[in-house]
Amino acid sequence: MRHHRLFRSAGLTFAAFLVAGGLSWYSATAAPDGSRTSFGAAGNLGDGVVRTFASVDPGGEPTAVGVRLSAAALDGLPAEPAMLMLEFPAEASATAFDHLMLNWNPHGHEPETLFGKPHFDFHFYMTDMASIMRIDPASPGFAAQAAHFPDARYMPRDYVAPPGALASELAVPFMGTHWVDATEGMIPGVYDFTETFINGSWDGTFTFMEPMITRAWLLTEPSLQESIKQPQAYQKSAYYPTVYTVRFDDSTQEFEITLSGMVYRTGP
Repeated sequence: MRHHRLFRSAGLTFAAFLVAGGLSWYSATAAPDGSRTSFGAAGNLGDGVVRTFASVDPGGEPTAVGVRLSAAALDGLPAEPAMLMLEFPAEASATAFDHLMLNWNPHGHEPETLFGKPHFDFHFYMTDMASIMRIDPASPGFAAQAAHFPDARYMPRDYVAPPGALASELAVPFMGTHWVDATEGMIPGVYDFTETFINGSWDGTFTFMEPMITRAWLLTEPSLQESIKQPQAYQKSAYYPTVYTVRFDDSTQEFEITLSGMVYRTGP
């Protein structure tokens, strides 16, 4: 397995296939107990719509952030890579997350023996959009920033940078370094990619959480709930998720990818 090429081509396509959201869709729904889900920015994808959301409890404390894709969003997808950058609603402001980057990879990406299937990357970013755009190989500081990994205590348990490469080769332009779960057994020819949970960093900072999900698996209308592996310490004080969920909502005909079970963590 050529670990050092993980996600490299995906980063190189970032600037070329930027897709404007095209919609603003801010609304909220309230439950009888006073909890509330607010919908943020929305964009067109395929024949459907994608929209971010955040949920809060009756006291206004965050309980979840996520993204919903209408069923039609899985049809009529472009033949080339595409990307949406979507803000979360204001109710997510107390969480660690700033915005969502959604990538559609119709041909998968490297290494193709692992991630060659058509799939979506859902980057839940903890830094702002401008910071992501500065992860540029043309920048004089790129190599030094790529070589600056977070202290191990700030990265979730079992996550490692792909080994066997120079730091500059691990960095994906306009994204950062992707870390994989060492316990998943990603062996070419054996690993059957349907979904996985990636983490990422840049210049010494833990910067994103990323569910990666194939289109084919979403079409089965799956129901998945699993714990999110946690680090020993946190770099900033905020609410962080402990649960990752994928489901299909029959009532709205939407696929939902959610990070929930929010717990307040104190940074240094």
